[in-house]
Amino acid sequence: MAEKDMFIDEAKIRVKAGDGGNGCMAFRREKFVPRGGPSGGDGGRGGDVVMESSQRHNTLIHFRYNPEHKAQRGEHGMGSNCTGLDGRSITLQVPVGTSLYDADTGELVHDFREPDERIVIAKGGRGGRGNQHFATSTHQAPREHELGRAGEERSYRLELKLLADVGLVGLPNAGKSTLISRISAARPKIADYPFTTLEPNLGVVTVGEEPDQESFVVADMPGLIEGAHLGSGLGTQFLRHIERTRVLAHLVDVSDASGRPDPVEDFKAINNELASFEDGGEHPLARKPMIVVATKIDAANPEKLKKLAAHAKRKKLEFHRVSAVTGEGIDELKWALAKRVRPDAS
Repeated sequence: MAEKDMFIDEAKIRVKAGDGGNGCMAFRREKFVPRGGPSGGDGGRGGDVVMESSQRHNTLIHFRYNPEHKAQRGEHGMGSNCTGLDGRSITLQVPVGTSLYDADTGELVHDFREPDERIVIAKGGRGGRGNQHFATSTHQAPREHELGRAGEERSYRLELKLLADVGLVGLPNAGKSTLISRISAARPKIADYPFTTLEPNLGVVTVGEEPDQESFVVADMPGLIEGAHLGSGLGTQFLRHIERTRVLAHLVDVSDASGRPDPVEDFKAINNELASFEDGGEHPLARKPMIVVATKIDAANPEKLKKLAAHAKRKKLEFHRVSAVTGEGIDELKWALAKRVRPDAS
């Protein structure tokens, strides 16, 4: 994979706002001005470091090799009561869905949920006052002046959580990548071996016709395995990306191709991993609404299909059968997902 295409969802940065310029000590010495007096100008204010959410980015890779960012300092004050120029602020752009944490305390500073949100993450220092400000009726030739204040210096941790309406979960080779390629324009890598998907894939699904057409975003998560919360396989490093989804589609292979004998045990294994994932999220994954999807029904083992359907019924979970090869059940599943992600859905 080319470096520019790498999916990076965590980064640490250090930012330094600009220092304020020093105030100036000066006196007017001009011809025909016998009582010149103090004329030292103020220092300019240091530039801020600003963070802004942008739809131009979908990864944090631009911070990978550039973790330090510094705004310009303010210029020093000058004679003739001239104030120094303010330092230029800098703007750091992050993808929508990025959470900003204080690296020292772990506190959440801001959650960028919408495009074009802007916050100041390091304030520039105030410029120092020139000696003109210290003149009084009894102290008419002050030599006092102030140094500029230092700009803020902070360390942050960035964490990207993709914004998707539906999260696809399931064991490796359960058919998640194939399904997302059938219901959207996404073209993930598909092959018959575990962990084909090494990073999340997003796809936009549309249902219906204009003017009543609906659309929603589906995220295909890299395959979990039993023990993932302990670090097995790819671990749970991608599960944060489905914390904001409205519904999970749990895909279970009911064919004999996987070599796994019991689809209900497969279903339970993934649910246990979801329940074990604790990352301080607002909405625990194990309690999210879920649809059970039996995949590869064109080559299904009837006993496996029957057993999984019965288990979904006992758990009062909506159940669908699909084949990405023949297209059977695809439209019904798309409409079911669309219904679940509508704003008025319970």
